[in-house]
Amino acid sequence: MAAAGQRFRTALASGPMAARGFRLLLAGQLSSTVGDYCYAVALPWLILSGDGGPVLLGTVLACYGIPRVVTIPLGGVVADRFGGRPVMLAADVVRAVAVGILAVVASTGTPTLAQLAPIAVVLGASSGIFIPASYTLLPALLTKEDLGRGNALSTMVNQVGGLLGPTAGGALVAAFGAGPALAVDATSFAVSAVVLARIHTRADAPPEPPEPSETSDGAAGGAAGGAAGGQGGTAEGNAARGPSFGELLRHGRLLHVILVVALVCNLAFNGTIEVALPELARQGMGATGYGVLLTCLSLGGLAGSVVAARSRPVESPAYLFAVLAVVMGVALAAVPYAGGLAGAAVCVCVYAVASGWQNIVVVTMLQVWTPPALIGRVMSLVMLAVMGTFPISVAVAGFGVRHLGAAPFFPVAGAAIALAVLCALTQKAFRTHRSGTEYAARAPAGGTAPAAVPAGSSPRPRHESSQESQR
Repeated sequence: MAAAGQRFRTALASGPMAARGFRLLLAGQLSSTVGDYCYAVALPWLILSGDGGPVLLGTVLACYGIPRVVTIPLGGVVADRFGGRPVMLAADVVRAVAVGILAVVASTGTPTLAQLAPIAVVLGASSGIFIPASYTLLPALLTKEDLGRGNALSTMVNQVGGLLGPTAGGALVAAFGAGPALAVDATSFAVSAVVLARIHTRADAPPEPPEPSETSDGAAGGAAGGAAGGQGGTAEGNAARGPSFGELLRHGRLLHVILVVALVCNLAFNGTIEVALPELARQGMGATGYGVLLTCLSLGGLAGSVVAARSRPVESPAYLFAVLAVVMGVALAAVPYAGGLAGAAVCVCVYAVASGWQNIVVVTMLQVWTPPALIGRVMSLVMLAVMGTFPISVAVAGFGVRHLGAAPFFPVAGAAIALAVLCALTQKAFRTHRSGTEYAARAPAGGTAPAAVPAGSSPRPRHESSQESQR
């Protein structure tokens, strides 16, 4: 016991857990995630228990889903402009009020579409704004060396909430009805908002006064920058200001590759898991078997986050990413042919472990590579690639499963995931990317374009460029 306690204290005093803001963030995430699952149980139960039925439920979910996707780009813009923490805080306050109103409506009787739709729109829009902002907070709290473990621990907390939340939500709804469960969700958003209000990032700290030598250097740099501006700018002047989002979209080859991989992988995965997997289970494993497979999917994702948290950063994350993709592809392809429920459960679990680890690798890669002032917009593009493919993927899978059966979808999806990432290795920007490397601004015509630089090799220009972009 003493040794275990000592290890726990050591973990709190080192790495990402040493940052007070990060510990507060984890507490807020756990509260919010449990509340989200209470809502996920309470809302369908509330609607289906009344006269609305599946049509009303589908309409309300559409009123939530469409604004969420539409506002994701806006969330990236405002997070880069005002900072991720205040945007997340505002979104949580709005959601606490909206769900609180819904809890009151649920306690007074069966709600109508006229009551549910506006609340769903507000919740969806707030969620869309919150999502990209949430990816900007960890880089503002942690050093780049701790970012990978921080992402893994954050994901683990969300997954633990995903395991606890449905059970808590079901128990609340069964015992007290939908209204109290929705009230718990509203309270969880309020708790998250209070936690965010108490978090202070490095950007919130007052700037330290420069040393005399730095002051003179800074003055000289300012004069040089002014002269460069009067002459139309130089490569060094442009680098000091930092790249624009338009430049990153045009020349950020690593971003292009990751976006294509995200599109292909989510097109293959969503329809297979949401349509083909339940149909496969219905044919031979039953509802209990399907529940077991979904549990394995959640537990495997949690295990993948644990592995990522305990592993050391690799020098070439692209190759780790590719190896994990091959494991994912083989495991997914084998699900229908692994010998029944036990074999399928093992395959799903292996897939989820590799997928959970891979997600943390790519998110950390992007957070380090992207200029700090552009993280919100870059992550909003990635989230659009992930979420925007969902309706296409499930529609195609529904049509295909009906005409071809469920089993063929698994090897096709597995091959698509593995091949997409292996093809990405043919791109030099992805293949040669090194852990800790940041994007470097391109030089104007006639200048010498700087190469991507390792994180920390030029901290002063990078810091100044992020501040300039935020202003």
